[in-house]
Amino acid sequence: MKILVVSPLKREITPKITAARPRVIFDLVSGLIKKGHGVSILGTGDSIVPGAKIIPVIPKSFVRMPASENPFYTETGFLAKMAKILEKIGSNFDIIHNHTYPEFINLLVARNLKSPVITTIHAQITPELDEVLSYFNDVKNSYLISLSRAHRKLAKKTKFYKIIYNGVDTNLYKLCEKKDDYFLWIGRLSKAKDKKGKFLDPKGIRWAIKLARETNSRLFLTGNVEDKEFFDTDVKPYLSSRIKWIGPVSSEQPLPKKEVVKLMQRAKVFLMTVNWEEPFGLVIAEAQACGTPVIGFNRGAVSELVVNGKTGFVVKPREGISGLKAALKNINRINYKDCRKNIEKNFSLEKMVDNYEKTYKEIIAAR
Repeated sequence: MKILVVSPLKREITPKITAARPRVIFDLVSGLIKKGHGVSILGTGDSIVPGAKIIPVIPKSFVRMPASENPFYTETGFLAKMAKILEKIGSNFDIIHNHTYPEFINLLVARNLKSPVITTIHAQITPELDEVLSYFNDVKNSYLISLSRAHRKLAKKTKFYKIIYNGVDTNLYKLCEKKDDYFLWIGRLSKAKDKKGKFLDPKGIRWAIKLARETNSRLFLTGNVEDKEFFDTDVKPYLSSRIKWIGPVSSEQPLPKKEVVKLMQRAKVFLMTVNWEEPFGLVIAEAQACGTPVIGFNRGAVSELVVNGKTGFVVKPREGISGLKAALKNINRINYKDCRKNIEKNFSLEKMVDNYEKTYKEIIAAR
């Protein structure tokens, strides 16, 4: 098949990228190329995927561009340019797979294309996004993919074609049965605030710190910091010899993949203490692939990725810190190999690539 993958412009697609959406795209494209398909990527000029043709919309990703006086105009201008390029070249491909951030931009031109357009919705389904996506329910060559049952359930108006789980590279995230005595939390410190000016903390770093402090446990933290004020206010005051921030404080994930893998492999438990409806949670699958059990709140897709009592524990959010502590007391009951088997069976990179390839063929055959 001739496949056109439309990627985000915010970040480049490369072997070293650590952000979740670009990582999924890199792994998917690499897997499709291994299966013999011809893949082109419409995206940033600094993207590098061996075997794929890069069709640049912009020389460098938004995060690599120099500051502009009005970034909103700059970025939306390039997104509009992307949609117009897609409209011009899209019909030359057997199928188009849209991953752009935001996903609905390219749906504005989808009805003008002869080729079918599959769009994976990576973002959380909010009422606003649900309404916007529903405007395209009548586009006959458009097929929307959700990342989990929980993700799909949030959509009240949007018509989804099917659910396809993300997959992780089990050759990179390898099983390690020798664990150190620390908890691990990896996530994003969001810049969003509530009406009172308090940071929203969708990824739940405050819960992780509270759990570590109340159990006198070692905790390693890392991730991307969108607003340093969040870090200075809610994280830095609690750092100590037992609670450590790993790597520099940066708006982009500062650690290379291999270092993240080592942290996951040696962790006693991975904490997924989210305060929002997580669409998938790639780090949950990565941790389990390393044989590391997960303790997380039952929000979003957490209960779909974690087998409660077997690969970790799913805690009711209303139980809060007491629920996390109760799960922690039983963490030694979890068999590391069961964690690994769960990912190999349900969330491997190979399974994700196979599922998308089958979906492409299914849609092309039906048309």
